Amino acid sequence: MKNLQGALLLLFSLLFSNITAQNETPLIYRINIRENIGSNSWIHLQNGMHEARQKEAHAILLHMNTYGGGVLEADSMRTAILNSSLPVYVFIDNNAASAGALIAIACDSIFMRNSASIGAATVVEGATGAAAPDKYQSYMRGIMRATAESHGKITTIVDGDTLMRWRRDPSVAEAMVDERIVVTGYADSTQILTLTATQAMELGYCEGISESLHELIVTRLGMTEYRLETYNPTFYDRVKGFLTSGVVQALLIMLIIGGIYFELQTPGMGFPTALAITAALLYFTPLYLTGYAQNWEVLLFVLGLIFIVFELFVFPGFGVPGIAGIVFIFSSLVLALVGNIRFSLEGVDAAGLFRAVMIVLGGMGMGMVLIIYLTGRIGKPGILRNAALNADEEGFVSVPMEPRLLTGKSGVAATVLRPSGKIFLEGTYYDAVSLKGFIEKGEEVVVKRYENFQLYVMRIEH
Repeated sequence: MKNLQGALLLLFSLLFSNITAQNETPLIYRINIRENIGSNSWIHLQNGMHEARQKEAHAILLHMNTYGGGVLEADSMRTAILNSSLPVYVFIDNNAASAGALIAIACDSIFMRNSASIGAATVVEGATGAAAPDKYQSYMRGIMRATAESHGKITTIVDGDTLMRWRRDPSVAEAMVDERIVVTGYADSTQILTLTATQAMELGYCEGISESLHELIVTRLGMTEYRLETYNPTFYDRVKGFLTSGVVQALLIMLIIGGIYFELQTPGMGFPTALAITAALLYFTPLYLTGYAQNWEVLLFVLGLIFIVFELFVFPGFGVPGIAGIVFIFSSLVLALVGNIRFSLEGVDAAGLFRAVMIVLGGMGMGMVLIIYLTGRIGKPGILRNAALNADEEGFVSVPMEPRLLTGKSGVAATVLRPSGKIFLEGTYYDAVSLKGFIEKGEEVVVKRYENFQLYVMRIEH
């Protein structure tokens, strides 16, 4: 019995000592950046840094190989790295181009494989690949310089004199964007600066050259004993990253606008409403979960829809409620993208706001194109054939030859008017809009006026 107790005590001691030793071994938390910089990369970095803090990691190590990507996401990643409570190192095992260079320069230390390179951060237009206008280059130069300057200066004493120099020369970072900035011996006035590992070492943009992560951690960070854990994105992270990309967001806005329009034009169909609601959920949900969209921004969107419905169903026409509804919807879609935390634009990044406006305008523009195209297809052979009454089968005409002669005449609602629909008058079907509330199919109506190629009717009260 004593031998058994002794064996259990020894086993417990060994297990406890192993756990203690493991907890005392420094943890290096790796986050891979091996794709174009975009919403996926930004979400992965956020989640990875959060997990590293929870696990009380000694440092964060970005394992980078990227040709660049979106400036907005790169700027957000840069800001997160600069504000990190943990040291952030980067190992460039091949490329840190464009947006990748900005992220790398933000890190506390840069390490490179001998064959790696960093630089070429000129802003280009996504569609053509040509250099963007100078205002975009100016912005990129500014954040590249500010990032380099954030690492401060180094004080040295030479022949009794105290000298101060930048740890990372800001002009080198600017030269990665603007070919007009000359870095003697590395780039003249016709070249965008891209540095090899050796050149980066010479200019202070690389703290060491290593051929593997193990070599980096042991020889450069001085850790002979360490634990290396890697952040692994979940399926949910990838879906969220996909839904928050600018192109997908513009497509969702297109579906929201198109769905709302067609439901109002063809009340009761159901499918346009379901499409618009689904698109709105896919648009706002990932933004809400990541902290961008706030409760009041979602409510602003809903309020905009209510105002538009109020305008159409209660006071047909185009007045204050309709204009307010459009403004509310547009504002909610834009503000949900900029990440402000209060009911104001205080502290909102100008570049982020511009990008949000462009995404929403692009989505609305595509929505208008979709509306024009599908409107032209209604009633024609295809899936939209039955979305409207067929003229050659039922004698339907949208505009009477003598509209004024119909004013004051009575007819019957051929469809439900919510507020638009069809009426049957003197043997012919006409488009009509209810002036007051909904009118059910079969109810008697009277034509009150004709305006903008449209009959306006009211229910006959008995």
